[in-house]
Amino acid sequence: MIIELKQVFDIIGESFSFDYALDLSDYELFNDHPFTSPVNVKGEVSNKAGIVLLQYTADFTLKLHCDRCLEVFDRDFHFAFEQILVTELNTDNDEYFVVEDNRLNLDELCVSDILLNLPSKLLCKPDCKGLCPKCGVNLNQKSCLCKKNEVDPRLAVLSQLLVDDQD
Repeated sequence: MIIELKQVFDIIGESFSFDYALDLSDYELFNDHPFTSPVNVKGEVSNKAGIVLLQYTADFTLKLHCDRCLEVFDRDFHFAFEQILVTELNTDNDEYFVVEDNRLNLDELCVSDILLNLPSKLLCKPDCKGLCPKCGVNLNQKSCLCKKNEVDPRLAVLSQLLVDDQD
């Protein structure tokens, strides 16, 4: 969605509201297409005392794979964003978003904001137990019979040093 902002930049007190659905079903993320429904974007651009402020929310659901157990799960997200818009910038300042030619591509900004705010670790539940490193069983569904205290064969020599040191 492209928003024309010339009038908002020129007139103090002017505002523009928006409410639309952003289709990201073709967007590839995590080697998949996780956006199962459109992103609902709702907000307002307003000029208050010469400062143009963009405030909006993005609500969506992602179909993801758990980073620990690899199970597929759905997760709902709700993000609120705020940007100060300017038409030009004289210094390198990342607190402001530059709008060229008074036209704001809200879709690009929204996707960027969403990607920057997604968690780096995606878990099906906070206490996910993951997979057994030996047999691969999902420890959330059942327990395995693998030995828990088995020493890595590459480190077995080091365990001998501990035994010799205690004598």
